[in-house]
Amino acid sequence: MKCSGSINRKPLLYKTGVEYGDYTVNHVQGCFHGCLYPCYAMMMAKRFGTVKNYDEWIKPKVVDNAIELLEKELPKLKDKIKSVQLCFTTDPFMYQYEDIKELSISILKLINSYNIPCTALTKGVLPKELVDLSKENSYGITLISLNESFRETMEPGSAPYKERIASLKYLHDNGCKTWVSIEPYPTPNFVDQNLDDILNAIAFTDKIIFGRLHYNKKVSEYKDYKNNIEYHIKNKTITP
Repeated sequence: MKCSGSINRKPLLYKTGVEYGDYTVNHVQGCFHGCLYPCYAMMMAKRFGTVKNYDEWIKPKVVDNAIELLEKELPKLKDKIKSVQLCFTTDPFMYQYEDIKELSISILKLINSYNIPCTALTKGVLPKELVDLSKENSYGITLISLNESFRETMEPGSAPYKERIASLKYLHDNGCKTWVSIEPYPTPNFVDQNLDDILNAIAFTDKIIFGRLHYNKKVSEYKDYKNNIEYHIKNKTITP
C-alpha cells in the first residue's frame, strides 16, 4: 500500500518532553493502525484540527519535504542532539506501507551520517534492512498482548504479533539493539491474559518499557485498576 497523499511541514526535528526521549521526527501524518485504546496522538490531532475524524486519521500522509528539512536542521542542531526517535505521533514502519518504510530508512541513514543514534518503535514489521545501519541505533516493537482477537479489535491495522516479534528477533540475532514497549497494558476486563507469556515471548530483547492503559473509561471499571500490576521479569530480560 501507499499513502493517500502528502503534506509539507516547516520544522521536522523537535525536542520531546517524553521521559525516555530526546529529539524526535514525525514524518507521517495519521496512522493506518487505527488503535482504539483510544490513541493519544489521534486525540491531539483532532483537538488541534490536523485531522477531522478517525477515518481521516487512518489514511496516512507522508511529509514530502522531510529529507529537505532534515538536511537544513541537522547541521544546526547536531551538537545538541543525543538521539532521535522515530516517532511519537505516528509509526515509522506502518504495516504494509512501503513508501513510509523507505522514507523512514532514508531518514535513519541521514541522521546516522551525523553520528547521531536513532530509536524506532513500531506496531508494524521492522525491516531487515535495518541490520545494515548504525549499530548504535535501537529498534522496538509495541507488544501488549499475544491474543490476535484482541489485536484485531484494538489495533485493527497493525501487524500480527508473531510478525512483529519475528522481525525484532531477526534484528536482535544480527547484532542490533532491541527493545519492547508493553504500553498501554490492558486491564483484565479488556483481555484476560498472563503477562509472563508476553515476557517469555520477548525474553531475548535488551530492554522493556512498561506502562498502563489511560484515556478509557473501561479501565476505571476494573476494580483493581489502581493497584500495581504484579509481574516477574526474568534475569537478563532487562539490562541496566
